Amino acid sequence: MSEATNGTATAPMNGAESLVRTLVAGGVEVCFTNPGTSEMHFVAALDRVDGMRCVLCLFEGGATGAADGYARMADKPASTLLHLGPGLANGLANLHNARRARSPLVNIVGEHATYHRQYDAPLTTDIEGLARPMSAWVRTGLSADAIAADGAAAIQAARTAPGQVATLILPADTAWNPGTGIAPVPPVPERARADDAAVAEAARALASGEPVLLHLGDRAVRGEGRTIADRIARKTGARLLAMTANARIDRGAGTVPIERLPYPIDQGIAALKGYRHIILVGATEPVGFFAYPGRPSLLAPEGCRTITLATPEEDQIEALERLAEAVNAGPAAAPDTGRRPELPGSGPLDQDTIGAALGALIPEGAVICDESLTTGRNFFALTRASAPHTWLQLNGGSIGLGIPLSTGAAVACPERKVINLQADGSGLYTVQALWTQARERLDVVTVVWSNRAYAILRGELANVGALNPGPKAIGMLSLDDPAIDWVGLARGFGLDGRRVETLSAFTDALQHALRTRGPYLIEVVL
Repeated sequence: MSEATNGTATAPMNGAESLVRTLVAGGVEVCFTNPGTSEMHFVAALDRVDGMRCVLCLFEGGATGAADGYARMADKPASTLLHLGPGLANGLANLHNARRARSPLVNIVGEHATYHRQYDAPLTTDIEGLARPMSAWVRTGLSADAIAADGAAAIQAARTAPGQVATLILPADTAWNPGTGIAPVPPVPERARADDAAVAEAARALASGEPVLLHLGDRAVRGEGRTIADRIARKTGARLLAMTANARIDRGAGTVPIERLPYPIDQGIAALKGYRHIILVGATEPVGFFAYPGRPSLLAPEGCRTITLATPEEDQIEALERLAEAVNAGPAAAPDTGRRPELPGSGPLDQDTIGAALGALIPEGAVICDESLTTGRNFFALTRASAPHTWLQLNGGSIGLGIPLSTGAAVACPERKVINLQADGSGLYTVQALWTQARERLDVVTVVWSNRAYAILRGELANVGALNPGPKAIGMLSLDDPAIDWVGLARGFGLDGRRVETLSAFTDALQHALRTRGPYLIEVVL
């Protein structure tokens, strides 16, 4: 039996310790936790194993959202530790976002001991049934002898392209019974090679003389993929466009500029008007976020051919290289550093002046976590010439990701400034994650757009044809009775903060926050 040292005593290695050691050996070095009774042996094992950082979250949606942000920036999985079915249920919304972002994540959920489940104790649930819709891989451990191997299989599943949520359910007795030590992680499959026929079809479309769009997502929208796609576009006259929501875009001065497919349905249809061919590279087919009366679900114009060069599961970089060769694309263009936007000196505090201020002040190497929703529609375009930075978005549309996402990104990249652009209504879903930022002393600036409403839904009332809303409808979309004191909330969770109502106050507060290390919150009253 394997043994481990605990202080001066020597204790047998149980299943929980075998699992933790397997995680660390497999490159999983951070665990975002909100544990309960069933997980106490896992919690105790964390003290006996070097190499695993434990980050406590006050709500399970904070843990799953932080694991998503960590994975996007570290390019490898973290783990979670959640308590039984209800704990998993609390974390499901941000597991949905992680699944849509294709983030690798090892999601560990405690369970009653195998022999106890039959008695239907109050917290008994169908954990596998809850986990499957948000997970690409689900397994319930059956014994302490096998739990380390189960953990190794979860790591393999999480790291399988394009990145997956793998949920391992950990019955309490598989954690406390004697374990078997570290299990090796099986080889992670290589990304599949895109079909030669897809490359040939894309090349024919690019040679047709008809308007062509290269629609980029996943790895294709990151730096290397975008550079190759730009070479193809320069040679053929095609246009580049990113998906509406992207897990990660490395951008700013010196990178290939790219815009995103607009979210509003009419703007999205207009952006694709006139194209005869849309080539998908790591992207999915452009569709509306919702169904609207009298508008199409598919945004491409009638008669437009959609060609899949490479799926998110396939090697998009290699496929783009073959396509570049097929069209005889030239070398990469010299990077255009552009002119950094100037800091606006006067004017109202609105979307345009805020975007201009962000464009001027974003520091080099910053990580932007964008859950701005309505307020931030123009921020992406207004920051294209900022200092080089990384932009993360809300991929799955389930609000409440921004604060946890920035928390996980800061854990992954402690040397980089993280700026969370946060809608107020969305931020209230997971505001507890501010406490984790304070506890871990993370270098995050949270900028809250305090319009005191679910503003995006006010627009959707008109989009879906729900005309002439009355006081009940308006009341359900309002957050101003009473108004939320964001600075008071921040201070209650251990952060310093400031409320601003003018452009000059905003730029002053943001400059102060960027100079100050550690978590800070700015409430921008709009």
